[in-house]
Amino acid sequence: MKLPVVKLPAPNPPLVLSGADDFIYPEDDFDIELHLLIEAIYRKYSHDFRNYSPASLRRRVRQAMLALDCATVSRLQERVLHEPDCFPRLLQTLTIPVSEMFRDPVYFMAFRRNVVPLLRTWPSIKLWVAGCSTGEEVYSLAIVLKEEGLLDRAILYATDINPASLQRAEAGIYALDSIKLFTANYRAAGGREDFASYYTAAYDAARLDPALRRGITFADHSLATDSVFSETHYISCRNVLIYFNRQLQDRALGLFRDSLVHRGFLGLGAKETVQFTALAPAFDSFDATARIFRRT
Repeated sequence: MKLPVVKLPAPNPPLVLSGADDFIYPEDDFDIELHLLIEAIYRKYSHDFRNYSPASLRRRVRQAMLALDCATVSRLQERVLHEPDCFPRLLQTLTIPVSEMFRDPVYFMAFRRNVVPLLRTWPSIKLWVAGCSTGEEVYSLAIVLKEEGLLDRAILYATDINPASLQRAEAGIYALDSIKLFTANYRAAGGREDFASYYTAAYDAARLDPALRRGITFADHSLATDSVFSETHYISCRNVLIYFNRQLQDRALGLFRDSLVHRGFLGLGAKETVQFTALAPAFDSFDATARIFRRT
């Protein structure tokens, strides 16, 4: 007796948790909807996330779905397009405004010891902190320049795509419980003063000395869509390129190359480099440990 042939059903596509804890749907569907969301954001708000790292976008959008109680990416897109208060909340998740003063003290020590002496050779200097988040890095650089006697002849540009982050950065007010970490970082970075002289504490907040802000211009700027800041002597863009794909990394590095004066400097994050990119010939390694490069 011949047994009948039984056809097994095709395996289901992999399932992935969406924003709601009790809802799952195929990963392929998630990626399709994610693509549509990113395109919708670009068309409606002109924020271009199309060349951000896919893995990073998936992770952040899932976080946003949980925070905004959206079971699907399509539901998140609907809210982003039709609820004015929704996109700023999503932008907070997509850009992750997390920083600290004198983060990676080795970087700031190298800036003080090795870069500042060369910055002195120019009669005036311009510095650009690209992706400044809530401002901790630009204030850190301002403090070093003040202690080195260069702040009065320096112009600092601090840019980001997140208006809420820029607003916080311009205010220069930080949680008081973060000051202990800032102080330790400052000392490890070669700080010469009492860090307490740079802020005023009140209740649960610390307000940085307004004198540090006088030479800083805060502005909206996207490395994905906007153009250069010309005649810049030092650019610091740390822990930003790791969230871009190769195409957008090359675009950003091209902006930096075209913004820098001859032999100007570029500082990147500890996990970032210009090596193995299309712009590698435009830069020499200046301090490999601190990830500081110099335009050729």
